[in-house]
This record gives sequence, structure tokens and C-alpha cells, in this order.
Amino acid sequence: MSLPEVHLVAGSAAEAVRLAPVALAMREQQRLTAVPLATGADPDSVGRTFAAFGLTPQITLPSGTGQNETMSRFDELWAARTPAAVIVRDGLAPALAAFWRRVPVLTIDAGRRSGELGSATVHEAQCRLLAQVTTVHLAATPLAAMNLLDERVIAGDTLLTGGTAQDAAEFLAPATNAGRHRVYGTVVLGVGVERAQAIGPAVRYLAGRHRHLEVVRAADVAPGLEFATLLAQAYVMITDDEDLVEESLAAGCPVLMIGPASRHSETLHVGSTRLVDPDPATIASEVARLFESRVRRDAMAAGGNPYGDGLAAYRVAQAAAALLGHGQFPDPMPAHSTAGAVR
Repeated sequence: MSLPEVHLVAGSAAEAVRLAPVALAMREQQRLTAVPLATGADPDSVGRTFAAFGLTPQITLPSGTGQNETMSRFDELWAARTPAAVIVRDGLAPALAAFWRRVPVLTIDAGRRSGELGSATVHEAQCRLLAQVTTVHLAATPLAAMNLLDERVIAGDTLLTGGTAQDAAEFLAPATNAGRHRVYGTVVLGVGVERAQAIGPAVRYLAGRHRHLEVVRAADVAPGLEFATLLAQAYVMITDDEDLVEESLAAGCPVLMIGPASRHSETLHVGSTRLVDPDPATIASEVARLFESRVRRDAMAAGGNPYGDGLAAYRVAQAAAALLGHGQFPDPMPAHSTAGAVR
């Protein structure tokens, strides 16, 4: 008897990183058949990321020119090959297509919100709409779960699983030599081109004082194992990208974060990130402090990763199986549980 198919829809490398451990957990639990699905503007990049975990997308479906066309493509796919459930992260179009086909939708990293009063970004609006068609909300943090309750999501439909980026980092750790070759002076810059140019003076100033400094732009590194290796070896990350904050902490790399404190209050609380203004003088000063004292840098890393404990993928896989009548829902992640250590 064949196991129910669950389609794991990844539209970016960041989503593939978070869904790959779920596919592996499903394979281990042997209750469901995980079907990795590569979509988005660059499905080849998604496929390479899955490959780092020994997975090959069974379905490749490039996104359309807009939400409507993308949703139509998924509707055609699922009319011919209807899954028992669909797991997404940010994929509104596939979630809507599944919803209209009466296919249950599970959303990982559910409940992430900017926390900024009056926020009206497109992404924020899509996340709130996604919550309306989600069957089971799999939240990474207690704050995310509370956000869903504030939006009147039924408490019984929300499960605190933790984030699966930690699971991904632990799976890839043997291949990346994580914790054994941390390179002093390697700074990863995970910001857009315009912001990178704006803080260029900080980089030049630091290069003049620290000849060992090596700055690597995250955008210049291939996704998957190569990027995971970079994070496992980096001394510090400077970024305004929410995904890179979580992935860096999962790899034991502390973060100097540019942007609103409300987006990552959990990491600021444990001390593994530090908020910096996007001006050259401030960034140069903060990086110099970490270079001048390894203790300061390691104290940040010791805060760990408040987004997961390395067991999130198993909870997600078990929750999907329970939803489809195969076993019981897992216990939630303990609210105090974090992963990470000085590396």
C-alpha cells in the first residue's frame, strides 16, 4: 500500500533549506511520501539546494509572471496529481491552489510578522492571507504563535515546532566541518547592492586596520553546501535579511543586524545578534570590537539560536502524518529550548 504523498513546495533556496530536513524526517518516519517540489523564478537554484541534502526535486514547476498564472500552474498540476497535503513556507499561490482543491495546507515558520505598527508591506499582507488558508500553522517561536492567536487563528490549529534551519545546519555540519575551522576575520555581508555600497567605507576602513579581513558577499556564494560551509566558517555576519539571521545563528555565527529590532526581538534578547545602524562608522566600530576581543564574539555566539532546537523537522513531519490520520500530533517545542553553542 502506497503512502500518502505530501508535496513540499520550495520557491527559493532559503525555502529549500527549511523544507529539506522535513523531507528527510518523513523518509525516516515512513508514514508519508515526501515529494520535494522546486518552483519560483530560479528552480535550478532550489534543486541545487535540495541536492546538498541528498534530495532531488520530483517536480519542477517554474512560477508564472504573476500570482494568478502561478496559481493556475499549480492547479493544473494538482488536478492531475493531487497530493494528500501541501507544505509551504511563504508560497501564497500554491497555498491558494491547494486550498481551492481542498488539499490541506501546512505552513512552516507560520506567524512571522514584522511587528511594526501600521506595516503594510506586500510580504506582510501575503503572510496574513496565507494564514487564512492554512490548515495547520507550524510556528518557529512562541512570539510567532502569539501573533497567530492575535489574528484569531484557532489555538488548536497552531503548533510550536521551532524552525527547521537549525535541523538543516546540523545535517550539513559534518560536510562543512562546522565548529572545527572557524576563520578569524571572515565577515559575510548579506545585504543588497545599494546598502553594500553605502557601508563600503566601513569595509575599507577595517581592511586598513585588519589585514586578515576577508569580506564575502552572500549573494556571490552558491546556495546549498557551499553557502552552508561559508556560514560554518564565518566569524560574523552583517545582514538586513531575515532568513540570513536565522541561518547564521543555526551555524553558530553571530549577527550584526541592520533593521527594525521588532523583526528579531528573540535573538536580541538572548544576545546572539546585535542591532546596528546602517552607517559606516557604527558598523566599523562594532566589527572592530569583535575582532579585538574573541571573547565578545564568542559571548554572542553562546546565546544560541532561539528559532529551533534541531528537532523541528521531526515535529513538522509528525504533525503532517497526524493530520492525515497516521499517529498523534507531537508535543510542542519547549518554549525555553534553543540550539547553538560557541564554535
